[in-house]
Amino acid sequence: MCRILALIGLLALSHCPPSHAGDAPFTGASNWGGTGLMEIPTARVMPVNHWRIGAGQVDPSRTYFGVISVLPGLEIDGRVTEILDTSEETEVGDFEGYGNNKDKSVDFKYQFVSEGKYRPAVALGIMDPSGTRLLASQYLVASKQVYPFDFTVGLGNGRFGDRPLDASGKGVEIEMFSDPGQWWEDARVFAGIEFSPSERFSLMVEYAPIDYHTMSLYDVGDIEKHFDEPVPSKVNVGMRLRPLDWAEIDLSWQRGEQFGVTVAMDFAIGKQLIPIYDAPYRQDPAMRLSPFQERLATALSRSGFSDIGVSVEGTHLWIEASNDRWFFATRAVGVIMRLVDELAPDDVRTVSITLTEKRIPMARFAATRSDIGEWRQERLTADQLVFLSRMDTAMYDNLDAPRVDREYFGWGFMPSVQTFLNDPSGFFKARIGLQVWASAHPWKGSSFVAGLEGYPVNNISTVNEPLSIPVRSDIALYKEQDVALGRLMADQVVKGPHEVYGRISGGILELMYAGFDGEVAVPVLDGRIFLGASGSAVRKRDPEDVLKLKEDDVKDWYTTAFGNVRLNVPECDAWLDVKAGRFLAGDYGARCSVSKFIKGVTITVWYGATDTSVFDDDENQGYHDTGFLVSIPIRLFRGEDSRTSYWYSLSPWTRDVAQDISHYNNLFDFIGRNTKIHFRRDAGEMGE
Repeated sequence: MCRILALIGLLALSHCPPSHAGDAPFTGASNWGGTGLMEIPTARVMPVNHWRIGAGQVDPSRTYFGVISVLPGLEIDGRVTEILDTSEETEVGDFEGYGNNKDKSVDFKYQFVSEGKYRPAVALGIMDPSGTRLLASQYLVASKQVYPFDFTVGLGNGRFGDRPLDASGKGVEIEMFSDPGQWWEDARVFAGIEFSPSERFSLMVEYAPIDYHTMSLYDVGDIEKHFDEPVPSKVNVGMRLRPLDWAEIDLSWQRGEQFGVTVAMDFAIGKQLIPIYDAPYRQDPAMRLSPFQERLATALSRSGFSDIGVSVEGTHLWIEASNDRWFFATRAVGVIMRLVDELAPDDVRTVSITLTEKRIPMARFAATRSDIGEWRQERLTADQLVFLSRMDTAMYDNLDAPRVDREYFGWGFMPSVQTFLNDPSGFFKARIGLQVWASAHPWKGSSFVAGLEGYPVNNISTVNEPLSIPVRSDIALYKEQDVALGRLMADQVVKGPHEVYGRISGGILELMYAGFDGEVAVPVLDGRIFLGASGSAVRKRDPEDVLKLKEDDVKDWYTTAFGNVRLNVPECDAWLDVKAGRFLAGDYGARCSVSKFIKGVTITVWYGATDTSVFDDDENQGYHDTGFLVSIPIRLFRGEDSRTSYWYSLSPWTRDVAQDISHYNNLFDFIGRNTKIHFRRDAGEMGE
């Protein structure tokens, strides 16, 4: 009866007229990271383009979590739950050194009805839908503010229901959709109230119908380590403190027997920790008598450009330069336009600006001098200037003009943190160090690259044996080395008519493989779609000898062949990649990835599905590869603009399904945002 009343109330209230109430300030973290009270979720979600990290502990569990929201109403969290005082039972055989028993899980919550004047916010949640599903549940929940109170009521099965849910193996199971009748029978009501008289302080009370004594999460094998009988109380009370805008501390009394504490930090994605300030160029008085082309080339060189060509034909000024500094191409164009407006003689009426990469022309922007002046005087917006101007990406010949500040060599370094998770010999292993590289670019589109990696902090090792076709499952043998030659290779990129790009690479291509790699790509529909094909033929390297190839390997050569498609959706700052064909192990299938661009930060999630019948081991058969990657621009921390980004990727398991080599110069990324549709999207970054 309680379930029926709760569902009727939830559905009835969700159809009331809308208003403008929001989720704040009731967006704190639960014990397990998702937005909620203590053990129960609410219908609240964290603000879009925010991320949260933290940890919570209520004996006998400790949870480490990360949560992110990249679309309005959608919240995704990943967590590791550690069961305390279980190391003695867990550390048996190969698991010596593993520590306490642990469980990984991923949760999703979508607020499909936002709060109105009379209508509550309503959300659907899917917790731990794959694998062991020790924390699995699907729930519907509604929350309504009557400020300063926030009332929540919901229905959930699994963790919140009559019985724990069964494991799904390597697949995904969501009973709410696959068997809604059974979901309804198993679901129980949960409810709670948060009282927030201040943005810095809240009180919470909740009813959590969790039967801890029936959950195998707290057992090790057949040993009942915790909860051999029902807990004294299903009512939890707590206090939420926010000493800083981005920090939260929750203190609670739960299950009638345990103190709990949760600490969480919430940040806006892409927010600059140090505001970017790039001082404008000031011309030396001694330069004022020099020819205009020389003065402009000097100004460009000192403003973050190289390989500069300047030519004047009548009243038209031609500029070609490589952008070495500015993260957005539109910002680079804006800097050049400002310099032209300040330095060019009055008889220059039109301006064409071509940006290059490795001396390959990528995009050309052409505008009148008068429109540039109107934009600088703020009588035209950047969007209006772009509308009145011309954009071209089809050129492939360079400007016929003398070159200034040509760059033949480059170098760089990047801090590197690589993790290796869930090995039986230890759940969390990592190596921390530095990647250093040097490159030479003797001619157009060429790169000769050498990269060295050193890790003074490194505890990566494994007791697992490589699988049947170990294209990646033996990566620990390479990562346990403290010093490695990451790359020693040649790469050539060309651009021809009709915006057709080509690339070929050879040498030591990455940590594990050496050989040859090739690719072609073409953007169409103003860059809305990229089309391409790629393939490689590689041999595995010897992990003990930096210049030696591995002998007696499963295969002498590993070959790949793909058809590639990218759909760009700059209106949402997102893109979808599909790679279909033959992967490294010889398995055929496809890998899809979705990327979201947020103020320079790129977040990518991928899913790969192939025919795994080529594998003879149980771990790879039926497995689908998943993971995520985040790329963070250094400009967020420097206080000045930069094109450099650092990245980190993570996959929950080290398997051999849907694997490819690491590409030094992927053509889709090489083209990047140098398209007409992206230029229009990024017009606001021009500056001034």
